[in-house]
Amino acid sequence: MNIVIDSRQRAKRVNSRLLKLIVAELLAQLKITDAEIGINLVAAREMALVNETFLNHAGSTDVITFDHSSAEQETRSAELEIHAELFVCIDDAILQAKQFQTSWQSEVVRYIVHGVLHLIGHDDLKPQLRRKMKSEENRLVRRLSKKFSLAQIGGAPKLRA
Repeated sequence: MNIVIDSRQRAKRVNSRLLKLIVAELLAQLKITDAEIGINLVAAREMALVNETFLNHAGSTDVITFDHSSAEQETRSAELEIHAELFVCIDDAILQAKQFQTSWQSEVVRYIVHGVLHLIGHDDLKPQLRRKMKSEENRLVRRLSKKFSLAQIGGAPKLRA
């Protein structure tokens, strides 16, 4: 397992070590045996650039998932393996946390769960599939929040000189 967390935003301090443990637990819960996953925590400006460049969509979004697995890897083994990159927008997490009366940390975990579910074949384009995916997403976020204090993803407050 190789999990890399890269925070390139300034809105919130992030405890990358804890977030990496949470992602490792998520992968274990999903029985993913091999993973190479990069998680980029970005601001709305960078997310909008990624969204426009790669998906031809205007503006920011909460999470974008890039699956770097080859078709050959998928057919050669029955075990779940992922090789991917996720972009998670911290600014969107802050806004949606206010909207849904939750924490930005919980939203970040939700976005990562959502991205990983896409990687293992979940789809949210049709209403029935979206309900199934949302149910699994909720189940996993609940399990992770029972095992970890998601609030601690926020890390220590920034010290002022």
